[in-house]
Amino acid sequence: MPEHQHLIVDSGALIHLVDLLKRHKNGLTSRAINSLIRRAADAITNLAHENSSIKTRVRMEGGIPPLVHLLDFADAKVQRAAAGALRTLAFKNDENKNQIVECNALPTLILMLRSEDAAVHYEAVGVIGNLVHSSPNIKKEVLLAGALQPVIGLLSSCCSESQREAALLLGQFAATDSDCKVHIVQRGAVQPLIEMLQSSDVQLREMSAFALGRLAQDAHNQAGIAQNGGLVPLLKLLDSKNGSLQHNAAFALYGLADNEDNVSDFIRVGGVQRLQDGEFIVQATKDCVAKTLKRLEEKIQGRVLNHLLYLMRVSDKGCQRRVALALAHLCSPDDQRKNFIDHHGLELLIGLLVSSSSKQQLDGAMALCKLANKASTLSPVDAPPLSPTPQVYLGEQYVNNSTLSDVTFLVEGKRFYAHRICLLASSDAFRAMFDGGYREKEARDIEIPNIRWEVFELMMRFVYCGSVELTLDIAQDLLPAADQYLLEGLKRLCEYTIAQDISLENVSSMYELSEAFNAISLRHACILFILEQFDKLSARPGHTLLIQRIIPEIRNYFVKALTKANSHNNRL
Repeated sequence: MPEHQHLIVDSGALIHLVDLLKRHKNGLTSRAINSLIRRAADAITNLAHENSSIKTRVRMEGGIPPLVHLLDFADAKVQRAAAGALRTLAFKNDENKNQIVECNALPTLILMLRSEDAAVHYEAVGVIGNLVHSSPNIKKEVLLAGALQPVIGLLSSCCSESQREAALLLGQFAATDSDCKVHIVQRGAVQPLIEMLQSSDVQLREMSAFALGRLAQDAHNQAGIAQNGGLVPLLKLLDSKNGSLQHNAAFALYGLADNEDNVSDFIRVGGVQRLQDGEFIVQATKDCVAKTLKRLEEKIQGRVLNHLLYLMRVSDKGCQRRVALALAHLCSPDDQRKNFIDHHGLELLIGLLVSSSSKQQLDGAMALCKLANKASTLSPVDAPPLSPTPQVYLGEQYVNNSTLSDVTFLVEGKRFYAHRICLLASSDAFRAMFDGGYREKEARDIEIPNIRWEVFELMMRFVYCGSVELTLDIAQDLLPAADQYLLEGLKRLCEYTIAQDISLENVSSMYELSEAFNAISLRHACILFILEQFDKLSARPGHTLLIQRIIPEIRNYFVKALTKANSHNNRL
């Protein structure tokens, strides 16, 4: 406890402990003296543990030089005890760090890294780790003294604690400069670090991911880490419930995504899906993952895209689907037709919708939804077709106005006054009625059966004004009339209004309504709703039959959407 530490030190214990560290100088050595020296070093470690003021007092009492001298002691236990004390004294105390280095501790510490005694090299690497922490100048001195290779050698140690400390230290070295990052990789650190990613020791996985994350920020190392098998274990670590481990893995993957040569491998092993599906604990990790996906997206072009399309053509089915899913989320809208129509990516995504795996079904639906959103931003799919003749809008004042009226409709027994010129310009149905061989051509009064007055009046208001305000109830009644009289603009308006009410409960009946009246826009709205709400809909009865029923229309929708979007791009 801190109060006990201070009580012991304030009672003058330090000066005596430092004297005990020097007992061997009179030339007398024995097991008892060695034990005494070791216990004195351990006592200093315990007194200074997590106590910054006592760390400083040890230095002031002259404790650091004898501890450094003891690193050369013949007794390994004394060596370990001295290193342990120095490790504690160096932690977050710059003055102590500097004195340890000035006392020429580095050469001996580096020799200790090569010791066959795990306890010795564990303490030595710990001292060096605390010396270089937040101290760039000492870090340079440690590297110049030749620490790099023996630290890399510790990655293969049978002592997991030494492995962990070595990985942490390499991560700190790698933050120094690009040359150091390259040297670490060139000297064989990558393979043992990747093997450590798969250890059962959580801390070992965390430190190896930390080191690889720093190494992966250098362009020269990125392809090598991926080609040596680093991608898959790093991606698996994203599933960890340890926030620090998860973040270190995400940071390493962010670095690897910067290299074009890694993008295809990223996608081939399902990396994009893991990044998208992961449940990330801290916001910094979420931000890092978002940047990684953005980085991958920016590189899917040119030779990278060509390689992905090659994989989508020749790989096994699972890989083909992973590529198609990734391209749906990440490819440029300009490449959508090439990827999904010309290279059959669309069929792979649609195939997922009828997979036996609910996860694959959901992945396919989400990818198609993303694809639809990208296509719709380029070119609206469902705009009404242009009329072959100029429209003539007489205006509100002529709706059901007998002035200059030359035709009368009988609706529910009531007369509705109209004007042929306006009707002729509005649709093919009215043109056929008045210009063709129908009996209505010469009739003054034309009876309109099966349409309510309110519905007919709104239909004519649209004909005269070009627009009309609709409620949901009236839109469902008006849709058949608009379809019957080929008023495409009004029909689209009805479809848009009805589509606002699509829900989990009625989407199936809405789809049937769209089929009954060839309401293409409403049908597409139903398709998009089904894809967007796929997860919720999958729990409802009849879902599988509904999906199987609409597959042909899904295919037609995307062929039309992607083709039209591509044509729009070409015009631009």
